[in-house]
Amino acid sequence: MAEKMLQFIKVDRAMPKKRSAKTRKTDFNEIYGDYAQKAARDQASRCSQCGVPFCQQGCPLSNNIPDWLKLAAEDRLEEAYAVSSATNNMPEICGRICPQDRLCEGICTIEQSGHGTVTIGSIERHITDTAWEEGWIKPIKPRRERTQSAGIIGAGPGGLAAAEQLRRKGYQVTVYDRYDRGGGLLVYGIPGFKLEKDIVERRIKHLEDGGITFRFNCDVGQDISLTEIRDSHDTVLIATGVYKARDLKVPGVGADGVHAALDYLTASNRVGFGDTVEAFEEGPLNADGKRVVVIGGGDTAMDCVRTAVRQGAKAVTCLYRRDRANMPGSQREVANAEEEGVKFEWLSGPEAVLHTKANKVKGVKVRRMKLGAPDASGRQSPEKTDETVDMKADMVIKALGFDPEDLPVLFDESALRVNRWGAIQVDFKTMETSLPGVYAAGDIVRGASLVVWAIVDGREAAEQMHKSMRAAAKARKVAAE
Repeated sequence: MAEKMLQFIKVDRAMPKKRSAKTRKTDFNEIYGDYAQKAARDQASRCSQCGVPFCQQGCPLSNNIPDWLKLAAEDRLEEAYAVSSATNNMPEICGRICPQDRLCEGICTIEQSGHGTVTIGSIERHITDTAWEEGWIKPIKPRRERTQSAGIIGAGPGGLAAAEQLRRKGYQVTVYDRYDRGGGLLVYGIPGFKLEKDIVERRIKHLEDGGITFRFNCDVGQDISLTEIRDSHDTVLIATGVYKARDLKVPGVGADGVHAALDYLTASNRVGFGDTVEAFEEGPLNADGKRVVVIGGGDTAMDCVRTAVRQGAKAVTCLYRRDRANMPGSQREVANAEEEGVKFEWLSGPEAVLHTKANKVKGVKVRRMKLGAPDASGRQSPEKTDETVDMKADMVIKALGFDPEDLPVLFDESALRVNRWGAIQVDFKTMETSLPGVYAAGDIVRGASLVVWAIVDGREAAEQMHKSMRAAAKARKVAAE
């Protein structure tokens, strides 16, 4: 092992080549290239093979990172993929969009020693992309087919992970989704410069080839009822995610030119697919030539500012009420945005949206902030100062986060219990909701979170659904005897 690993003293940390800001901001292609085989091998060999792998502890999926790094360093990529995919249903996606700087790479031992973290995410992507290219990823073929079935509401990462896990055990699986494509926020929320859409489409096709049925353009509560889905399947999983935008509570927020982040990103992604989007073609959701102000400091805000740059905005500014050190978004994404010309106004919050007599946005009144005492999470709370400034804007995007939709009303199921925030209540030992045989996973349970956490929840829910269906099958067999 010593010859292949522990090379961090000799080999410097190196990310895959990143396209120049001047080039990349003219399109929606991913900004990072892939490693060449030797570069991936060299970077993997930097791993110190810790006795206690903190990187694995920092990964919500508990991926066996040191194991597949060692295999990659030895050019055993097919085996590396087998280890990687054993705990992760979409490693090529997590390798692209996980905030590794806050998770596995953030607590890498050699990073703490000053040698620079192992580039875990980029190597994970390289392993899986190679597996696709070499044909190592085969359609799902269960050892035996079961007659029991599962209905999954939501084709986002949580629902897809659960669907794959259940199908691998031989269950008949149908996924219901209100949109015309599978992937949820992977296709309509995350821009192509972070995740090109053919990557997601390839995963969906892989699941279809493995026998999973998808019913797109199927809005539960409108096109089909929850009761009908429950009657059609032995168990049901609700994995709808959270899509209700948090509103901005300041004067003028209803002015023409103020938009929710997801509306803006969805329009942009649909245009990327070649869809006709009137709100883009007619101008409201197109930033071309406009002065754009994005309010928020999370990853969605970073997606919005970088999308606006690519659409040809005249100027793009991000307002965030705390400082850079306290923002929730990935620091890597902030750096990318700055390289592309985005201006950040730290310690700044919206006081009002300014508009013309015709109710057209013309600017934002900005209140300067300062940091006060820590809040319950330990982060310093923003406090208002007496200083305000008017900032010109033609377009204002609200990127303040998301809340759950009112599912008991949408599904016409008052017995479905939710908490005070609107998230579905579950028994966390079983992931079962207040409705017998109905489970829930992902953001609709935990609130807006990371894709990797949705995968974790989807896998756990699938395991609990399997246990329930297996117990029911055994009970029927005993009763029949």
